[in-house]
Order: sequence, then structure tokens, then C-alpha cells
Amino acid sequence: MNFLTVEKDYLQVLREWRRDFHKFPEPGWLEFRTSAIIAENLEAWGYEVYVGKEIVHGDSMGVPDKVLADAFYKKAIESDVSSKWLEKMEAGKTGVIAVLDTGIQGPTIAYRVDIDALPILESSEEKHVPQQLNFRSQNDGFMHACGHDSHATIGLGLAQQLMKVKDKLCGKIIIIFQPAEEGVRGGSAIVASPLLDKIDYLCALHIGTGIPKGTFVAGVDGFLATTKFDVTIKGVAAHSGINAEQGKNALLASAQAALALHSLPPHSEGVARVNVGTLEAGSGRNIIPSLAKMQLEIRGETTAINSFYEERVEQIFNGVAAMYDVEVQLEKVGYALNIPSDQQLAKILKETAIQQPSVKEVIEYRDFKAGSEDATFLMQKVQKQGGLACYSIIGTNLAAGHHHEEFDIEEEDMLSALEIWVNVPFKLYEELKVNG
Repeated sequence: MNFLTVEKDYLQVLREWRRDFHKFPEPGWLEFRTSAIIAENLEAWGYEVYVGKEIVHGDSMGVPDKVLADAFYKKAIESDVSSKWLEKMEAGKTGVIAVLDTGIQGPTIAYRVDIDALPILESSEEKHVPQQLNFRSQNDGFMHACGHDSHATIGLGLAQQLMKVKDKLCGKIIIIFQPAEEGVRGGSAIVASPLLDKIDYLCALHIGTGIPKGTFVAGVDGFLATTKFDVTIKGVAAHSGINAEQGKNALLASAQAALALHSLPPHSEGVARVNVGTLEAGSGRNIIPSLAKMQLEIRGETTAINSFYEERVEQIFNGVAAMYDVEVQLEKVGYALNIPSDQQLAKILKETAIQQPSVKEVIEYRDFKAGSEDATFLMQKVQKQGGLACYSIIGTNLAAGHHHEEFDIEEEDMLSALEIWVNVPFKLYEELKVNG
């Protein structure tokens, strides 16, 4: 196959998109402006575009509260995006799916990128490049600290470049701009969309994650499965000196639960982690605490291991509810599966990436038991329907680690990823012996 190259000057286009997304980050389920900008471009290029309410068919877990949602919706209205896209969205229903149906028989190839930001206050240190070049976050307390601004950019670049070679394509191209990856909330909510039925090949990608610059990992064997819980424990307040026996202590119940959770044994069949990340309780030193709130997560090397600990978590909270006579509300606010990439597709991606000049090392398949990803819901759906799915990683030099206030990437690596993805359909056509 003849490797298609993208003009080096196109990096400036990618930079402009990426820096705009970086400057105006939006958290999961509130990506109103981001989704509208993506949709506007896609429609202009000739794609069928589906937004927000049109693509979210499942339960939206972990939707931010109304105050925050209204604030971000207002920001989007006040920006320069078209209201016709905003009207298709609401808190918990964001994101975009683009479809290009060539009308020529051939495979359906899908790409998935994520678009949400994190609740992190971005660094204002002068050494921080976004600060130097004036694209630091303008939404204080929120930041693209994981590279999703670059992922959205790669997805947009892919859409534009593929449309330029539309006459060489066959079958369908689907590009998924998924909301709410952070907290693993969006994948399970959009996977039921009929737009995502009958996909033959699915590619997903992440930038960084500790992979060196110049390295492309074609496929990983599966992120950790995970479940996120928000817990509310309700007791009864009482004066600690006068009638303490009449109180029902939510703080003690939550503390007992936290200790029990961190005392769960390891699993013999693989990696497992349980972590209580936040615990808030009490209102005064002389008051029996009537309310406690906790955020915790489980991770497991396999979905089965993760499910094992889910059951143990429920048992622990049932136990503390009985022990302290309190009410426990256990809410699942995010989850993801462990789904390995298909080695057959990883090989095709490897053979494609080898031809990208700036990629010096290509790893076909790698163990990657770090973090979790809700692209796994889409991967599972594709695989169950007989298709192939693969999660890849493009290396870059990071200014700081993921989810850090000084996180930043080297932008030219977006162009490398884009060139690989643009060539994937043609490599698949070659393998399938179909003509684009």
C-alpha cells in the first residue's frame, strides 16, 4: 500500500484546535462547547452528524450537579458556537458521532476518541507552556490534564483528512467523540446507540501514558476493570455530652467501612485494588455525626475479579448499616471492563505504523495493567458482533504525568498518530482485497 502523508503545515491546524480545546476545558457530561465545535466542523465537511441526546441511549452515571451544569451551558451559549447543536444537548447527554457512508460495499471502520477534561486547577507557573503561550485553562478548576484535548484534535484531523480522500474509501467510516471518559461514565451510556451496530473494526487511542516519544504501541492486552462508587451514610445527630446514646454515628460507620475496605485480601487470580479516595463526615466536635460521604473505587485485572470485589463492597456496607443502625446509599457512578485488544487488528496497525517516518519503534502488543478505560464497552460490543477492536498508544514527551497540574504533550506527536489512523482503512482494504 502507498502510505498517505499529511502535509507538515497541517500541524498548525491541529495546534489551533488543540489549544482552543485546552483553553476551554469542560468536564464529563458538560462538554457543550467542545461537542458543538466538533459537530460544526464535521457537518461542514459533509458527515452525517449526531449529537448529545441522539447518541446517549443508556444511563448517564455521575452527572455533575445542576449548578455546575448550568454554569457550563451558559459559558457555551456565550461562546461563538451554534445554538442548533446546544439544543441537542443537556447535562448527561453530550458528545458527537460522525458517519461517512460511501455507498460502496466495504467494511465499517470506527474510531473512538474522548473529549472531556478533569477537575484540576492548571498551573500558572511561567515554565508551563500553556501559560507561556496563552492557552492555559480559562475555566478555573478544570484542565485538560490527560490529553483528551489532543485526542479530540486527532479525531477532527482524521475526519477532515479522510474526507479529502473520500473517493478512495468504501464501506462506512464512523468517528466517535465520546463524552465523560474520566470516571469511566460515557462508554456504557453510548454503547447501545444503533449507530454503533455492525462495526467491523474499531480503533481507540491514547497519547502518552509513559510510552516514549517515537514509539507506537499497536495494541494493549486490556486495562483494569473498575467500578466507582459514591456512598452516603445517614445517621442521627445527638449531643455528645448529654444524650450520645440517642445518636447514630455516621462517621464511625464510614470509618469502619473504610478500614474494612482496605483490609480486603488480594485476589489469587490477578491484580486488584480497592481505594477510598475521599471521606467527609461530621459538623462539630460535640455533635454525634449524622452524615458521612465517601468516594471509592475498585479495580481488577479482569472483569470477574472486579465483580468479586463489588460483592464484597456491598457486604461491607450492609454490615456497617446493621452494626451502627444507619442508612447507607451506595451509588455506582462509573464502571469499565477489561477487554484485550485483538491481536489480528494490532498486527495491521503495526504494519501501518511502521511506515510513519517519525515512529522509530512499533510494539505490536503489550501488557498494560495500568488505569482503566471505558472504550472497553465499545470494544466488547464490536467483538461480540464478530468484529475486531484495538486500543493503541502513541508516545510523547510529557511535561508532567497524567492528571497533574503541569501536564502537557509535544504537539507534533498528534500528527504522527493522525497519519497512522488515516492509513488504517487502506491497509484493511488491502488485507480484505476490497477496493476503496
